[in-house]
Amino acid sequence: MSDIREGLSVIHRRYVPYSHAHYGGNLVDGAYVLALFGDVVTELAIRLDGDEGLFASYSDVSFVAPVYGGDIIEVSAVCTRIGNRSRTVTLRAEVHCRATPANGPSAATVFSEPLLVTTAIGTVVIPA
Repeated sequence: MSDIREGLSVIHRRYVPYSHAHYGGNLVDGAYVLALFGDVVTELAIRLDGDEGLFASYSDVSFVAPVYGGDIIEVSAVCTRIGNRSRTVTLRAEVHCRATPANGPSAATVFSEPLLVTTAIGTVVIPA
């Protein structure tokens, strides 16, 4: 029997500050996206169970495209399974806008289709 909470989703969108770029070409490390996943999973857990829970593990993480300072990134979490105390969550990160300094110091481009940058499957555990 499935739980009506399966399929619940949460979305966060934010600007990636240049101060988070640690590598040449304003490249942002993958840990930045994982931290965003932690934030979106925390909200999802609160909405599912009224508790922040504990993000216990990832079973899969794929970094498929780079994230840069100046990007507008959206992260989403969808609950795909409800266990007794665990929740399985599917995570995605997509870039919707990107700075284009070659076109001017504050120029940016809005993508016609979001650019998938990271996917993951995670498990959050709710206290007994």
